[in-house]
Amino acid sequence: MNPKAQISCKLMKKTSHFSAKFSFPSHPIGHKSDHSPSPRDLNSCISSLKSSALHKNLSRGKEIHSWMVINGFLNSPSSITSLINMYSKCNRPIDALTIFDQTSDRNLFNWNAIISGFVTNNLSKEAIDFYYKLRRENIFPDRFTFPSVIKACSDILELEQGKKIHADLMKIGCEFDVFVASALINLYLKFNLTGEARWVFDEMSERDVVLWNAMINGYAQIGEFDLALEVFGRMTVEGVTPGKFTVTGVLSIFSMSGKLGNGRIIHGFVVKIGYESDVVVLNSLIDMYGKCESIGDAREIFELMPERDIFSWNSILSVHEQSGDHDGTLRLFDRMQSAGFRPDSITISTVLPACSHMAALMHGREIHGYMIVNGLRKNDVFVENAIMDMYAKCGSLIEARLVFDGMRDKDVASWNIMIMGYGLHGHGDEALDVFYHMCGVSHLKPDEVTFVGVLSACSHAGLVGPGSEILRSMERAHGVVPTVEHYACAVDMLGRAGQLEKAYELALNMPIEPNPVVWRAFLASCRLHGDAARAEVAACQLFELDPEHCGSYVLLSNVYGAAGRYEDVSEVRRTMIRRNVRKSPGCSWIELNTGVHVFVTGDRTHPESNRIYAELDSLIGRLCEYGYAPSVTHIAQEI
Repeated sequence: MNPKAQISCKLMKKTSHFSAKFSFPSHPIGHKSDHSPSPRDLNSCISSLKSSALHKNLSRGKEIHSWMVINGFLNSPSSITSLINMYSKCNRPIDALTIFDQTSDRNLFNWNAIISGFVTNNLSKEAIDFYYKLRRENIFPDRFTFPSVIKACSDILELEQGKKIHADLMKIGCEFDVFVASALINLYLKFNLTGEARWVFDEMSERDVVLWNAMINGYAQIGEFDLALEVFGRMTVEGVTPGKFTVTGVLSIFSMSGKLGNGRIIHGFVVKIGYESDVVVLNSLIDMYGKCESIGDAREIFELMPERDIFSWNSILSVHEQSGDHDGTLRLFDRMQSAGFRPDSITISTVLPACSHMAALMHGREIHGYMIVNGLRKNDVFVENAIMDMYAKCGSLIEARLVFDGMRDKDVASWNIMIMGYGLHGHGDEALDVFYHMCGVSHLKPDEVTFVGVLSACSHAGLVGPGSEILRSMERAHGVVPTVEHYACAVDMLGRAGQLEKAYELALNMPIEPNPVVWRAFLASCRLHGDAARAEVAACQLFELDPEHCGSYVLLSNVYGAAGRYEDVSEVRRTMIRRNVRKSPGCSWIELNTGVHVFVTGDRTHPESNRIYAELDSLIGRLCEYGYAPSVTHIAQEI
């Protein structure tokens, strides 16, 4: 049973542990005691409970609750409401329910607090159930009840229940309240019922910025960007001043549609109306520029922000990671920690892939330890997969396997990560063991990615027999039709094993038209085994299919160089110049206690570059003393 189901089950029972914990007085909550607390003391307690709820300070909230019990401060309905609200906001819905259940004389404020608390804790079904319990007790809901219960319907996609509640509120006359109308608009637009949403909007005689935002953001979330912008234009025509959430809603449209020019116009509008220092708006601008691939603008806004919050850091980290700047992501992560910000689950899910790409094992271990200590997203399959993937790509297969074996729930991606991790590091037998175990024990079926991983593992480990059998049995035994990626793995497997003729026949006769990846795999095998004739055949195919990929030219040049055909090496170089194809510079990195250091071929930007190159020259000199001969560089550095 998952955690949410367990909570739902417990919520339907009367809990007794809570009473014992706080030693409730003999008289029931709600019964008047002999001592009536002074309003001054009671107001102080309620104020402190509100502060505890706002800051999610559960321990402080419990202290106040204990003091209220001892001093008989639980006679006021407002104290009950404040306690329910505090426990709900501190993510303790069972404790909130216990307070509610032990209250003998409940009023509407108590009901509203518990319903809102359920919604806050993602217990939407329970919120709807309690709404109907409220109605059965002949208590009339008000304008504070309906927004919560309508949101509950929206969260669990209960359209029919939402329509029934809409009918109830029309009988009571709350349909003209702006918060209720906003909740209804969000509900209807989530189901793409634009007509119903527009009817609710048009029925409102007075519309404030909250209502306009509901329409704009609702249209944006269902991809109706033109309608959202139409509402925004109508809003400005009617003289309603856009709020910061209006601006963030419009910016999200251009983020999703990739319209950088329009985003810049809204940026100018932000400056004009005076929101250029608002952290929420600036976070949205960072996100917009990042998704529109204008990394420089996103970084400039971030660096000039007068203040930052955790969302600012998460936004700029995401921008760098999505652009492939893994080194920059880790550097920003280090800056974030130095600035005193504590990573949250969003931070971690952004930074872990950067650790994987950079093989930054120390960073990854620190993040994993931080998650364990702080209980972040425990038993979350997505996060556990990210941790396991980090360990696997960093070469720490023992730790990856410990995470895998310790997972309570595994999905297909979990098995795929473990198979690919073993295959990537040449542990073909272990990869096959995991694959066969997945097929035999797990209730999950392997997918296309699984077979790419296991075929790649067979290729790297030279397991031609098992790999060929798996390719043949994919569709028959597992219902997965081989794709071009699977055939590319098979061609690579045969080629690495020296079976170039079979690899060539498979590339020619595969039921799918071979793509550049297939021919590049064959060309790499020809280079490995020094077969210049077949390499030229593969290169001809590649120059026709993908003439701008530098890797094909480099592979062919290396084949010619190994065969001593230096005139052909020069011809490849001239062809690259003629076609304006440039070889991407080589890149290496090393992780030290001071961070990750990245080095590009010929790079002199590192502050210790002189010492680094001096040490490198010394190492090469020592190697040459023992007979080492540096290999010839076939492609000139300037290409």
